[in-house]
Amino acid sequence: MADIESLLNRWQTAGALDAEAAARIRAFEQKQEKPSGLRDPGPQRQVDVAGVRWQGIVALILGAILLACGVALFVSAHWDELGPAARYAIVIAMVAVFHLAAGFVRKGFQGLSTALHAVGTISTGAAIALVGQIFNIQEHWPAAILLWALAALAGWILLHDEAQQTLTLLLFPAWMFSELAFYMENHIGQEIYIGRALFMWAILYLTFFVGSQRKIVQGILFAAGAISSVTSIVLMLSGWVSWNAQQTFVPFSTRVWAWVVIAALPLVIAAFHGHRGLIPPVVAAVFSIALPWCNHTWTETNTFGDNHYTFARHEPNLAAHALVAVFAVFICWWGVRLASKALVNLGIVGFAVAVGWFYFSNIFDEVGRSLGLIGLGILFLAGGWALEKMRRRILAGMASTDRTTQEAR
Repeated sequence: MADIESLLNRWQTAGALDAEAAARIRAFEQKQEKPSGLRDPGPQRQVDVAGVRWQGIVALILGAILLACGVALFVSAHWDELGPAARYAIVIAMVAVFHLAAGFVRKGFQGLSTALHAVGTISTGAAIALVGQIFNIQEHWPAAILLWALAALAGWILLHDEAQQTLTLLLFPAWMFSELAFYMENHIGQEIYIGRALFMWAILYLTFFVGSQRKIVQGILFAAGAISSVTSIVLMLSGWVSWNAQQTFVPFSTRVWAWVVIAALPLVIAAFHGHRGLIPPVVAAVFSIALPWCNHTWTETNTFGDNHYTFARHEPNLAAHALVAVFAVFICWWGVRLASKALVNLGIVGFAVAVGWFYFSNIFDEVGRSLGLIGLGILFLAGGWALEKMRRRILAGMASTDRTTQEAR
């Protein structure tokens, strides 16, 4: 009702709706509203639903996590005492009980049903791995993740809820990354290709769901994308180095499939948002191609007794720092284009991290500890003040633009 009230007020202010029509819409929506499982439906007690909504969500999330952990600990504690038949029965029951219980409470408490279905789908991943262990099935661990992703996809198709959608959108990329890691193992450039794929999907998830009505999906995928983008940059800067003479580069056929995962699939998905949706993945692809080559590499030789050991060392050069900073600015600019405060804040934080990373890597050790700490303090104070001022100016400009657009409508 809070969302409807804001819309009704906006339409009335714009003159698109009169007070009588707004009252009829309000009355109709109030009749459609179902009692929440988080409040007492009796006439004697009135509970502020908006005030308890976040408490119920937190309780459901924590309850689902604790329940899943408790079941896992109980099964692991008694696993060695059970025979294969008992192990298989427990594994199947673990998945079935959660989904059956979720179906039983679905009409009375939608939130609890969603949480139990999510625990059931998460338990499916453990069940797949345990069944393979029980019957000594030939090991190809990425296939287990694929089966888990298919189970989440089936849940999304049947239930249409945000938990199953989130699990599906996380597990399918995880399966593709696992397949690449399996076939690239012990090859030169494995970390770089995995980092490229992780970065492309992270940027896709950061930008594709901006403005989505499914806030849980958007929030979880945004957090996963932000964390994955940092991890992927570290992987891409690992360099084209080998640990022994027997290592070879990733085979050509594997590299072809890698680029399908890295570029082709994210671009196809982004195309559903039109040509504007293609801009972030294209920029991310250019960034991921260039960054691994921004390394300074040299050879060092160490002597231990009569033995001489030669190995290659590498570290990011100035171009790597510049690329990361420029891409952070791009994320901030794209957040302004999409009117997304989250993207603007992420871009500002990314730029600050890039500046701090450059300072620690290239300046701190050169000027000594005391001067380095003084410079670090100045950097935090002056840089933090400047970035916060810029952030507020950007957000204020976005707010004024939004108000102008609403008035024009």
